[in-house]
Amino acid sequence: MGNFKTLVDKQNKFFHSGTTKSISYRLAALQKLRNGIKAHEKQLMDALKADLNKSEFESYTSEIGIVLEEIRFIQKHLRSWSKPKRVKTPITHVGSKSYIYPEPYGVVLIIAPWNYPFQLAVAPLIGAIASGNCAIIKPSELTPKTSAVFGNMIGEIFSEEYVSVVQGGIETSEALLAEKFDYIFFTGSVSVGKIIMEAAAKHVTPVTLELGGKSPCIVHEDADIKLAAKRIAWGKFMNAGQTCVAPDYLYVHKNIRDVFLHQLGLAIRELYGEKPLKNPNFTHIVSKRHFQRLESFLQDGEIIFGGEKDEENLVIEPTVVMNITWNDPIMMDEIFGPILPVLEYQKLSNVIEGIQQHPNPLALYLFTKNEQLQDEVITGISFGGGCINDTVYHLASPYLPFGGVGSSGVGAYHGKGSFDTFSHHKSILKQTTRFDLPFRYPNMKNGLNIIKHFIK
Repeated sequence: MGNFKTLVDKQNKFFHSGTTKSISYRLAALQKLRNGIKAHEKQLMDALKADLNKSEFESYTSEIGIVLEEIRFIQKHLRSWSKPKRVKTPITHVGSKSYIYPEPYGVVLIIAPWNYPFQLAVAPLIGAIASGNCAIIKPSELTPKTSAVFGNMIGEIFSEEYVSVVQGGIETSEALLAEKFDYIFFTGSVSVGKIIMEAAAKHVTPVTLELGGKSPCIVHEDADIKLAAKRIAWGKFMNAGQTCVAPDYLYVHKNIRDVFLHQLGLAIRELYGEKPLKNPNFTHIVSKRHFQRLESFLQDGEIIFGGEKDEENLVIEPTVVMNITWNDPIMMDEIFGPILPVLEYQKLSNVIEGIQQHPNPLALYLFTKNEQLQDEVITGISFGGGCINDTVYHLASPYLPFGGVGSSGVGAYHGKGSFDTFSHHKSILKQTTRFDLPFRYPNMKNGLNIIKHFIK
């Protein structure tokens, strides 16, 4: 743990030199990052395998490929996003012109989690660079191999006065949070998010908090059952359920419950084999503490699929649990693992009411062909974002800002959302000097009557 004040001061000095405000400089930095990721692809895949047993397919699609695509998209649009935008001017301001200037905040702190240790460190960094900021990133200590490769890669690409990676645990995060940053971007748990917000408040530092919560998945009786089962199995059990937007629990309509659960079992076998514990490509649980937390949930309800575990290798197979109520421990907090509780319903109004009584979910998924029901759920429940007839896929669109609401987070990013998040939008009025409107001044006769004509 070094002297972070020195590092923050160094980055502040570099930022105030104006170098990072050049669009050409930002584009070149993004290209360097892109080239660096490609050059370190094999090392990153090996590290992700060592830390989480991620397969090459999962590592590329959910960690590496997704950020390469994000860089490409932002490079394509950055020049137009960063230009001052002329906006309308009201008649009360006749003679003047109005503009919005996007400008970088300065030095930003990015604290990344362990579940997608590369993607969730790099994706915010892309936005920070694109917007013209300097950045300090604290990757997760729970995925040490990936964090080390990431740190070495950034060290090779950028000078530390521009972008720097700081390794360490909780004490390192605390020491960083004691410094004054211009923006803080955090991905992680709700409990730690509150600590981040408290630390940021001391310096009135703006924050983006990408948190979590229990994301519901509703399967209505008119759903395409086979397709729903496959897409839910994919969204839930990728990364062994260690995904902030994974379906946390299912609400299945009573009329299709049994046939759906049968199809869900078939989909899990199709994706992960008859013996997922022996599947070399099934992701492991990140640590013994998390394994034991998940293992305790296996006592709740009735296991109807899976349930096998291997503590030595930190693996729990995809598991589906029935006869669950909101009072069971598994329903008290985000599961963040490969265990899927199932509740049944008859009336959609009961589902909406049940979800509304709990903290805002980060994501929500609904499987139905009925557009009226779709609108009822979308407008009736507050949640970060989600999909109709799919899971998790909304996350991969650069046109859809990703973020939570209420307890599931503050702010959003991805695509233009990333540029907007890491930019302050400065409003400027350019006033004419060719004439002056006399009615704005208090000494004009009948001035108030004229003003009332315009402002009413």
